[in-house]
Amino acid sequence: MAKSWYGRELQIGVLGGGQLGRMLIQAANSLDIQLHMLDPDPNAPCAHIAYSFESGSLTDYQTVLNFGKNKDLLTVEIENVNTDALRELEKQGVQVYPQPHILELIRDKGLQKQFYLDHQIPTAPFVFYNPGDTIPYDFPYVHKLRTGGYDGKGVQIIKNEAQLVSSFNEPSIIEECVPFEKELSVIVARNKNGQIKSFGLVECEFNPEANLVEFLFSPADVNPNIEKKAQQIASDLIEKLEMVGLLAVELFLTNDGELLVNEIAPRPHNSGHHTIEIARCSQFEQHLRAILNLPLGETQFHSAGAMLNLIGEKGHEGPVLYQGLETILNIPGVHPHLYGKSHTKPFRKMGHVTISADHMDEVRKKAELVKANIKVISKN
Repeated sequence: MAKSWYGRELQIGVLGGGQLGRMLIQAANSLDIQLHMLDPDPNAPCAHIAYSFESGSLTDYQTVLNFGKNKDLLTVEIENVNTDALRELEKQGVQVYPQPHILELIRDKGLQKQFYLDHQIPTAPFVFYNPGDTIPYDFPYVHKLRTGGYDGKGVQIIKNEAQLVSSFNEPSIIEECVPFEKELSVIVARNKNGQIKSFGLVECEFNPEANLVEFLFSPADVNPNIEKKAQQIASDLIEKLEMVGLLAVELFLTNDGELLVNEIAPRPHNSGHHTIEIARCSQFEQHLRAILNLPLGETQFHSAGAMLNLIGEKGHEGPVLYQGLETILNIPGVHPHLYGKSHTKPFRKMGHVTISADHMDEVRKKAELVKANIKVISKN
């Protein structure tokens, strides 16, 4: 008899044990689902709360194969994993979502961009680049590593020839710098039956020094037609990928009102953390529903919301202290999520805070108050 999706009857493994895995465990607990985690860091955020935890390389073939061979289903919280091992596990009957070929496509920005072109997904013009190649765009343009970039790393704005010479030497792409008004994101899910549901559009505001999202606000301050179009692009993309799981789609809203896909991530994403508090079904529960081929949850927001990323302060490295935590806990509608990382360093993601209220004006006021009152510093 085939095993049911239900909790203890399935052995479910997760490659990666960071903060995304930690929040996935919290969602799994509500469905009595036990998650087994693999992460190279023995003190990863999931280490002490997973049903079982193994420390080992996510990119080593034998380690991933050994971890997955007694599992019914595997998923990921990071793209950089050994997909050869995942393909072999699929041959042995293990379900892997998102599918290995999708992980390979998405972790290579060049393959991503080519997929957009081949499937009529709107994106900024680009060329593959090797040092010495002729570039068809005027300065400034964007230089991106094809693989290995993460959280703003591996991306440079090139304003002159000297900057290009000192930029990346690895395989990369050059992308035309398109003027844009806003950076947006939408989370979409698809189960094996082909059911698709999208969350509402969010608006991202970046910390220019860390090149990380500082705030996100939802609903985004855009025309409703823009939100509808963004959700349609996301649905079209996950359907054309034939992907099972959760997909984060990051977009630019250009100055002339067009939407262009920037990048995608095949897992729960920083731009969906607010769904824990303000959506009827969180992105983490939705990911579990999708990979288990359950009916997808309702994605409506029941309040306006924001998220503030908590990152380590400059000049602070060592045992972590969340200065001002008690102060922000006095503010109604404020929900801190600390990731269980014992040590901080400059710009390291240490947690996030969700802010909710009936109206966006109130959300923004609370968000600024939270930002002014909490700092991630070291005890030393």
